[in-house]
Amino acid sequence: MTDGVSASGANRTNGRVPPRDAADTGREPPVLALQPARPAPVRERADAARNRVRVLTAAERLFASGDARNVTMDEIAKEAGVGRATLYRRYPDIAAIATALLDEHERRLQEHILSGPPPLGPGASPAERLAAFCVAMVDLLERHLHLVLGAETGSARFGTGAYGFWRAHVRMLLTESGAPDPDGMADGVLAPFAPEVYLFQRRTLGLSQSRVTEALVWSAHRLAGG
Repeated sequence: MTDGVSASGANRTNGRVPPRDAADTGREPPVLALQPARPAPVRERADAARNRVRVLTAAERLFASGDARNVTMDEIAKEAGVGRATLYRRYPDIAAIATALLDEHERRLQEHILSGPPPLGPGASPAERLAAFCVAMVDLLERHLHLVLGAETGSARFGTGAYGFWRAHVRMLLTESGAPDPDGMADGVLAPFAPEVYLFQRRTLGLSQSRVTEALVWSAHRLAGG
């Protein structure tokens, strides 16, 4: 989700940021180095590779056709044309399948944050980078909400390596901006990117993507703009 904090498929639960212990030490916890993990290549039999592609392609179709939270493993196996044993041998549950599909999209965003051009990448002010991060996160949700709903809802969201990466990045920008309590503020900045929140804003409240984005950019400039 491994060095630093990241969102690799095999390590999405390993990227948590350590809890703050400032009350005991009087010191701010360190800002962790950001580094997306690259899983070691795994040799795969040709038939296993074909089944993996069939399963992920079928799952993507089913997730995109409705609420990903209602898709079942049996439906995916039937859509993919594979046996249940074949499916469960590789993916223990729906979240594991959604995670495999989501990983690549999140990894690309992480790499852009680390080494891409500003303002999302290095070289811009903390406020500009935080605003660009908000724009990128909304875009990720808009394009892949069906996958995020299948992989990162409820408390499961906080255990993913992706969340650890986003949190460390936001905390670093808040620290650079001189915010009074970056560790206490980081989760508040990330709260609007919970998939349930975005789904509520878009489908229940009827807010447009641009309206959600503009509100978050406004907040980012005020939080990190000094």
